Amino acid sequence: MNIYVRNLSPTTSREELIDCFEEYGVVSDVTVSTYTVEGKSRASGFVDMPSDVQAQAAIEGLRGKELAGNLLRIHCE
Repeated sequence: MNIYVRNLSPTTSREELIDCFEEYGVVSDVTVSTYTVEGKSRASGFVDMPSDVQAQAAIEGLRGKELAGNLLRIHCE
């Protein structure tokens, strides 16, 4: 399942997202969106989890939780 994560801190790294979501299961891919020219964070990213059950647990467990000072906004795609 592809999970869209918004409201990331500009300093949130790919590894931090992996650590956060791996508490709920296997993470197959993570992308933190950046602006092409500036290389700055767009404050969003995508997390791919192969198990829908684990992904749903992550969505429910992490929605509204704080990561690096920001409250996560999570949607499944």
